[in-house]
Amino acid sequence: MTEPSRLLVTGASGFVGTHLRAALRDAFPRARLIAATHGDAAPGWDETVPLDLADPASCRASVAAARPDAVVHLAAIAAVGDSFRAPLPVWQVNLMGTLALAEAVLATAPEAVFLHASSAEIYGLSFQDGVALAEDAALRPANPYAASKAAADLALGEMALRGLRTIRLRPFTHTGPGQTDAFVVPAFARQAARIAAGQQAPVLRVGALDRWRDFLDVRDVCAGYVAALRRADACPPGAAFNLASGNPRRVGDVLDDLLRLAGIAPRIETEAARLRPTDVERTVGDASAARAVLGWVPVVPWEDTLASVLAYWQARCAEAGG
Repeated sequence: MTEPSRLLVTGASGFVGTHLRAALRDAFPRARLIAATHGDAAPGWDETVPLDLADPASCRASVAAARPDAVVHLAAIAAVGDSFRAPLPVWQVNLMGTLALAEAVLATAPEAVFLHASSAEIYGLSFQDGVALAEDAALRPANPYAASKAAADLALGEMALRGLRTIRLRPFTHTGPGQTDAFVVPAFARQAARIAAGQQAPVLRVGALDRWRDFLDVRDVCAGYVAALRRADACPPGAAFNLASGNPRRVGDVLDDLLRLAGIAPRIETEAARLRPTDVERTVGDASAARAVLGWVPVVPWEDTLASVLAYWQARCAEAGG
């Protein structure tokens, strides 16, 4: 597409949204960046509009007010552990909220590109085949979060047949500074920083370490979103792209690397609350389509990613005791 002039972003104040704002500012310096907010502050954006994903009328009014030529939908309940404890809100936000927003775009800004942040979690049990999965792999979600995202992904594919200019991006596990410790890498990093600072006993609690994940840096994922916006005109409505490194890493090895960076050797204890009722042992993605169509490849060294996450939590510990 031509360079977007008005970009509406949901989840703007969240982990990915904060990083995406910087990426969009660099990529589209003349664009107005508009944060869709729901009672949360969104500093650094050019405009804000109130938006309640639970209210279709609010979605329609907000999209009409924003007048976007591109929408990036990041807002979601994303922690897998939380989705097991309370599935219903996850379905309400991730599926019904996505549909309400997409219908609002179709009704009031039908020329706008609708970029949807889906998830590689939607492939679920298909990872048991042991191969790098491409976009045509069966969707076999293994947790409530993944199921809600799979349903939204499929629903948007249908809406593309009705004219929605949607692109579905399916990023694999990504991390970076600012991510909460509900996710594995910052959960390790926060505890490591606290132990190193003497704010926690030298015991680090973990979930399953013998899992392999296709990790990415959040900056690479944001670069994928920017690439999709740049190449939107080359993508048929409903196009789906994996964002993946193709290089799975063992979670236990990630922990070892963080401990080495932190300079500590704590006792490691498995905590039942950190284990998933259903889990996939190994995930790895095939991102050839993103490379071919979007020109996207991950470039941030994994060592830099880990160092940045640890530094974030070390700073938090220094400022407020972690």
